[in-house]
Amino acid sequence: MPNRGAETATFMESKKIASLGRDRRASRVIVALLALGFVALLVAAAATYWTQRQNEEIAQRVSHTLLVEARLGAFASANERMETARRGLLLTNDPRFAAIMDKAEASARAQLGDLGALIRDNPEQVARVARLRNLIDAYGAYNRTAIGGGIAARRAVVEGFASDTGVAYVRDVRAVVDAMMADELGLLRERESKQRRTQALFNTTLLITGLLILAVAAITLLLIRRNLVDLRLSREQLRQLNESLEELVDARTAELSRANAEIQRFAYIVSHDLRSPLVNVMGFTAELEAARKAIADYLARSEEGNWQAPDPATRLAIEEDLPEAIGFIRSSTQKMDRLINAILNLSRQGRRSLAPERLDLGLVVQAIADSLEHRIQETGTRLEIGDLPQIVNDRLAVEQILSNLIENALKYLKPGRAGVIAVSGRCEYGRAFVEVKDNGRGIDPRDHDRIFDLFRRSGTQDQPGEGIGLAHARALAYRLGGTIDVQSALDEGSIFRLTLPVEWKGGEENA
Repeated sequence: MPNRGAETATFMESKKIASLGRDRRASRVIVALLALGFVALLVAAAATYWTQRQNEEIAQRVSHTLLVEARLGAFASANERMETARRGLLLTNDPRFAAIMDKAEASARAQLGDLGALIRDNPEQVARVARLRNLIDAYGAYNRTAIGGGIAARRAVVEGFASDTGVAYVRDVRAVVDAMMADELGLLRERESKQRRTQALFNTTLLITGLLILAVAAITLLLIRRNLVDLRLSREQLRQLNESLEELVDARTAELSRANAEIQRFAYIVSHDLRSPLVNVMGFTAELEAARKAIADYLARSEEGNWQAPDPATRLAIEEDLPEAIGFIRSSTQKMDRLINAILNLSRQGRRSLAPERLDLGLVVQAIADSLEHRIQETGTRLEIGDLPQIVNDRLAVEQILSNLIENALKYLKPGRAGVIAVSGRCEYGRAFVEVKDNGRGIDPRDHDRIFDLFRRSGTQDQPGEGIGLAHARALAYRLGGTIDVQSALDEGSIFRLTLPVEWKGGEENA
């Protein structure tokens, strides 16, 4: 059986360590891949945002270029209408053509104003607009001079039309407009090209990011699937190990139960057998005491009857040494009797069958407080009982534990300090916690474990007791599936914390 347990424990440990190593490596890889995937998504989002901003900027610039071209076209159209109206006026002398000229010139100047506002960030185009404005001014001034000079002046313009200055102005305007159009078309092609490059970069980034995300997802799913397979295998191995462990625990529990029963029987037998010689010692001590009295009476009579008395050493032995020795024997046998009775009581309690039942710990503590009311009033102690949970456990054992803790708090109050004892509790994760807090003498931290040992006590020994109560309380707590621990410091009081299962089923069911 021991070899089997050791092999099982070694097997579990090696499997557990190997599984933990694989799980940690796989977890790190999965986390790294997920981080990479998130980074890829962030890159894609950033690329989308950047591309959108670039497209918006390019779209605005394209729109601006198209608007400039539209204004140039409108200006060129107004300029052509003005030239056409001038020619009609020269040929027909119809005043309606003069009105058309004025209207066309006003439109051309308005288009130049809008155009100047649009291209103010382009120095070359600004210079050309200024050039156009100068040409329009010169063209208008020439027309007013030539046409306003009368019929002879108009006829001269018509006859020399091939070399007419107005025609030259119109040609210069067309040349400037063509240059501006060429620049705007160049800017338009450049921005369209930039837009195509941006779109291509965006598509490439999305493609690479998409492929990366697909790769990360595939690898992550593969790792997760492998981890799930390993987890199923580990769960199956754990189930098998648990079955083996349950068998081992059952076997060891049976062995411990048998050993505990043997110890209880041994303690009972030893304590019972010790009582027989102890009774004899106590009986013979009583006979010695009676003999001492008889000898003392004899000595008294010998003095009255003028008999010869014993020597001083014999008298001293009879009158002082013998009573002192008998007193020591009596006190020692009485103490031994109390210890044997305590051991017998512990043995009986250890062999008592426990019976779980539903308990209201508040009512249990209140009953203990009622039984100690006289001592509480005598010491002027204030006992505070807070909210306490309900549990399922053995009533007598729980009462003994709590009674011992509360009695100890009453027993070891700090002289000169008004005693305060608070009992409170709570439930967490299927466990009930009961705390007995006092403001008494406190316990040196070095003695926190010692006070739970059998026949061991801590601090000043000015109170009756054999050092059995806390040991018995902890043993009972262990039997009930719980524990007792202490938190204390000298002159600062103590907190004893009892932990019990909320529902104790008894026997092996609670293991």
